Amino acid sequence: MIQRNEILKIYGTAYEEMTQELLERADLASLIGDRQTRIGIKPNLVCPSPAEFGATTHPQVVGGIIQYLRNHGFANIVIAEGSWVGDRTSDSYEYCGYRELCERLHVPFIDTQKQGSYPVACGDLELRVSDVVRDIDFLINVPVLKGHCQTNMTCSLKNLKGLIPNTEKRRFHRMGLHRPIAYLQTAIHQDFIVTDHICGDPDFEEGGHPLVRNCVMASLDPVLTDSYACRLLGVDVCSVPYVLLAEKLGIGSADLTRARIIDVNGGRAEQALPAEKKHLAVSYAVDEVDSCSACYASLVPALDRLEEEGLLEKLRTKIAIGQGHQGEKGELGIGKCTKDFAFCVMGCPPDEEKIYREIRRYIEEHGG
Repeated sequence: MIQRNEILKIYGTAYEEMTQELLERADLASLIGDRQTRIGIKPNLVCPSPAEFGATTHPQVVGGIIQYLRNHGFANIVIAEGSWVGDRTSDSYEYCGYRELCERLHVPFIDTQKQGSYPVACGDLELRVSDVVRDIDFLINVPVLKGHCQTNMTCSLKNLKGLIPNTEKRRFHRMGLHRPIAYLQTAIHQDFIVTDHICGDPDFEEGGHPLVRNCVMASLDPVLTDSYACRLLGVDVCSVPYVLLAEKLGIGSADLTRARIIDVNGGRAEQALPAEKKHLAVSYAVDEVDSCSACYASLVPALDRLEEEGLLEKLRTKIAIGQGHQGEKGELGIGKCTKDFAFCVMGCPPDEEKIYREIRRYIEEHGG
């Protein structure tokens, strides 16, 4: 049976079958025990983007989990998720292949954007959690290992944000993300982690630049998992404060020197992802205060395009974005939160193409 200091890895392209093999090696059935246990599976369906783009959990991985559970006598299974603010979970459910998966395997899907929520005391914070959480006995978290334009990386710890309401997601950004993400772990316990490390985008949580690794991992400790994810992404774990804060809260260990990384199908050398982050290259042009991930993630690739065209350097004013700019007046802003600015690219969030087009027009008309 898998131990808490272990991370099991398997490589291949038959994602459903290799996920089942991985879970056999981990002996997940013995961990769960009672066949009547109500099992929740939490993928990452952050936006309606196919898994091949590097943002969302491959449905074949979730299919492999369900088939394994069924083969071992577990039938009380539900999938639960809520996309980020700005996209509807129902669109992600359809577009990412989860409708077909759920109908084929007869597994119910719960859209947490449409659910109620309840408060949980988490130290000195009170956080609201989706109703489905209290109905789940054993939670299997299925994150994508990928970069994030605000927190540098996202994997198992941050993936639990899909189990809180949209109002709380907005509040997390106002609180600065790291502290509430860490404290959320005291409200929602993840019992087992299956990490999709197949082709996550090393830069952006919404994908677009996938880097193929064709790997699926299994683990018990979300802090250890995220610490290892940082290593694979070439990110210093100290630059992702919620990981070390979760460790201080007793959620797990970030100490990779005591970890056992086990390659189930044999001896493949570890491949780190590129350390260079595109969002850091253009961050000099942004005045960001408590922005939602969807809005910021639309801005960065638009700015990257302007940078490549030699236009961004002509901009002489910073671009304001985020809830912290609500009610302020300024020159150039992105999103509904900056509606009182002289020039605002409206939307909640505006899409990448609109931001690119409007900022380009601003630079051309105002000379920066």
